[in-house]
Amino acid sequence: MPDTAAELEARTIRKVAMRIVPFLMVCYFFSFLGRFNLGVAALDMVADLGLSPTVFGFGGGIFFVSYFLCEVPSNLMLERFGARRWMARIMITWGMLAAAMALVTGPQSLYLMRFLLGAAQAGFFPGAILYLTYWFPADYRARFVGWFMVAIPVSSFLGSPLSAALLGADGWLGLRGWQWMFILEAIPSVLLGIVCLYFLSDKPSDAHWLSDEERTWLLARLQADVKKNSRVGEMSLWRVLCNKHVLVLSVVLAGSTAVSSGLQLWQPQIIKSYGLTNMQTGLLNAIPFLLASIVMVWAGRRSDRTGERIWHASLPLMLTAGSLASALVFDSLFAIVVILSLAVIGIYAGKGPVWAVSTEWLAASSAAAGLAQINAISNLAGFGTTYVMGFIRDTTGSYTLALLPLVALSGIAAVAILLIGKDTPAHLQSKQAAVTTA
Repeated sequence: MPDTAAELEARTIRKVAMRIVPFLMVCYFFSFLGRFNLGVAALDMVADLGLSPTVFGFGGGIFFVSYFLCEVPSNLMLERFGARRWMARIMITWGMLAAAMALVTGPQSLYLMRFLLGAAQAGFFPGAILYLTYWFPADYRARFVGWFMVAIPVSSFLGSPLSAALLGADGWLGLRGWQWMFILEAIPSVLLGIVCLYFLSDKPSDAHWLSDEERTWLLARLQADVKKNSRVGEMSLWRVLCNKHVLVLSVVLAGSTAVSSGLQLWQPQIIKSYGLTNMQTGLLNAIPFLLASIVMVWAGRRSDRTGERIWHASLPLMLTAGSLASALVFDSLFAIVVILSLAVIGIYAGKGPVWAVSTEWLAASSAAAGLAQINAISNLAGFGTTYVMGFIRDTTGSYTLALLPLVALSGIAAVAILLIGKDTPAHLQSKQAAVTTA
């Protein structure tokens, strides 16, 4: 008996999800581990190399400058050479450079290696988001973008105690623990890059692991989505990069991405300032990310089920701003763990809906440049947050005051998504209402 349309749809989406999403999650897990394990390494590395908070903040943030410069070109290269080859290139080069972080000996080498690492990693995240649009219809994107991006908090949840444990490998073969941490955590990225060449298919038309019936259904469904929801239609590269929706969405993503970057690098030091050991710091640092991982998946599924994106993106950002602001009032270890947990939950709960909005508002021809531009600008703001947090800490001696830029940025992002959401086209409003009442 032939499958019904619903059965064919469910089977195809399930097969695509199981093939692509777990592999991308593992890749992104090690990407983020290689990007932000510097925060845990700093527990010993800062003292070993005599780095001031300002120097460490600048070194952590300069990653995002090269990331910004290379993001759009990298995504355009992905479209030209195919996701399989280009993602493999990214992963292999970033793995080698992440291991080379063990060679850092002072401020200048820290700046150089972080700059090179940013250039190497640029393009993986927006490339993966673009890649997901090749495989998942719009109605499924928030949940699967959420599943993919759950690798971010999971990398901190698992990576934080793991990295702290590797700091204990001090003195082995004459290397410090933080040097071994960089080397050992980089090896999987290189190996996954090699696997990528043989495992990924560039597009559904190349997917030999789909049946003819499944491939035909998926291609037809994706084609039906083209232009249906787009606000940024076919236009030149320059006009895409300057489009108001692309720029405002960049600000919105900065409210989560740049705030996340600041916390990823500084949160371990904030927690350790309460007199904890490295392992105690690593374990407590993992708690906010465990909670965020759970809420992130739930929020993405709820956004897809209701069809609502704007409030699902704005309310979490409000939670982040409000919780971080409360650090001015509450100053104890228990309070700061609760505050950081709420802030991190807010950061990650809104990511799936925001990226779903981004993919729905961009026409297929504008997606590569538009998604890369959104991610590039939001990550460039990460340079500002990490550096300014270090400068404020250096100047005032207070981690609490250093959180204030994050409060402002997440608050601005919450307002920005509400303002741009007010001019949602009528056909999208009726679609959301119909899904909500279904």
